[in-house]
Amino acid sequence: MHTKNLKDYIGKEVTLKGWVANKRESKTVVFINLRDGRGLCQCILGINDIGEEKFNVAKSLGLESSIKVTGKVVEDTRQIGGFELQVSDISVYQNSSDYPIAKKEHGIDFLLDHRHLWLRSNRQWAIMRVRNNIIYAIHKFFQGEGFVQMDAPIFTGNAAEGTTDLFETDYFGKPAYLTQSGQLYGEAMAMAMGNIYTFGPTFRAEKSKTRRHLSEFWMIEPEMAFCDIFENMDTIEAFLRSVVSDVLKNSKDELEALGRDTTKLETVTKVFPRLSYDEAVEILSGKKDVDGQNSIKTLEGDLEAVKARISACNQEIEERDASIAAGGMKKGQINFNRNKIDGLKQELKQLEEDERNIPKWIKSALDFNYGSDFGGSDETVLTRLFDLPIMVYDWPHEIKAFYMKRNPEDPRFARGVDVLAPEGYGEIVGGGERETSVDWLTEKIKEHNLPMEVFEWYLDLRRYGSVPHSGFGLGLERLVAWICKLDHVRETIPFPRYYGRLEP
Repeated sequence: MHTKNLKDYIGKEVTLKGWVANKRESKTVVFINLRDGRGLCQCILGINDIGEEKFNVAKSLGLESSIKVTGKVVEDTRQIGGFELQVSDISVYQNSSDYPIAKKEHGIDFLLDHRHLWLRSNRQWAIMRVRNNIIYAIHKFFQGEGFVQMDAPIFTGNAAEGTTDLFETDYFGKPAYLTQSGQLYGEAMAMAMGNIYTFGPTFRAEKSKTRRHLSEFWMIEPEMAFCDIFENMDTIEAFLRSVVSDVLKNSKDELEALGRDTTKLETVTKVFPRLSYDEAVEILSGKKDVDGQNSIKTLEGDLEAVKARISACNQEIEERDASIAAGGMKKGQINFNRNKIDGLKQELKQLEEDERNIPKWIKSALDFNYGSDFGGSDETVLTRLFDLPIMVYDWPHEIKAFYMKRNPEDPRFARGVDVLAPEGYGEIVGGGERETSVDWLTEKIKEHNLPMEVFEWYLDLRRYGSVPHSGFGLGLERLVAWICKLDHVRETIPFPRYYGRLEP
């Protein structure tokens, strides 16, 4: 029996097994929020219902104690999940004491050092549930479209894109690398199966601690035979629309618990804007408006609004502090004001960060060097003008991977596409059409100083039955971060790995 099934057992006696997520008590009643891995349920343990001995046991329980309770299911829309359990019996598997992660505030380093326990918190529980539903939606989409899931190797003898950010290891006396991407192998599998997708871990040896980067993350990488860049973009759009729609339907409770404004996600039903690199640069630098909005003027207006809100927050904090200090407040009023102050201080942290960042974004946009790749600030500036993902395609070929096909109408550009998520989340998809010319690929492999011998198998894909083909890669953790509106990707994966963190 699980908490998710309670709606089918109203008025009936059931048994639940789980952990004490929260507890409060009076002289005659103990209230326990029970977490069973599926959800939460408030359990009411009255001294007259379970007897004094078991009542005292219930009172002694610490956070994360593991228990079994039996009782009658009662509908109550005020409670978590809409139900509560009137307990008639309780037994204890383990009474936990001094749980390290209690209700008090902890710094992020402490929480990450205790990640094995932090995962039990309501917020992390909700994030992991959303992650699971996203994974299910991904498989549902591709399997429904006739794609075949195939697995690319994790050990590789060559880099997919470059040699500067690889984890090298010894493979029986030979150098080997943890994979950056399954794409090259995906191309081989697409030539056999038509449309395939891989879903597995990938690794980047980047000494980076930004909110968008991890050293180990999961990638979804479809490859499609007989597919050009525009058909590729159609697939990307359909894929994202399907996944987000499924998550909105199946993760409603979890997103609500995270405080996610889902109206920001419901825009995926609209057609995604498609911008050439040239168009995107014009918008970024303020030379072209989007629906009457100018990137630079919008940022300047946002900065003034941020400053005004900072002033208002500081004033309200001072007023509430003064009211508490003046005395005469009841305990409930004091707690209410202190909670308000804590909330305002948290808001101030974000506002002050925006106050520091916006001038940098303005300068970066105005100073953008045509022909360069977009940095995180550039992506943020662009996406602030749109309420849904945007696709930027036809990039300068110098900044794209050697296998990217050139635009036959303008060889200055490669047929690549990046999808930028709104709300400042930046690139979540990178892909494009693949080059089919053996001679061109051979030249590019030499230009990049890559070992020709390890790419001979890749060139065979063009020698024998070559066809136009495309694909893309999506980082699961960045998708989770956007859908859940998280500040950092480190919360999107059970045990994050990034520069400086290998434990627990």
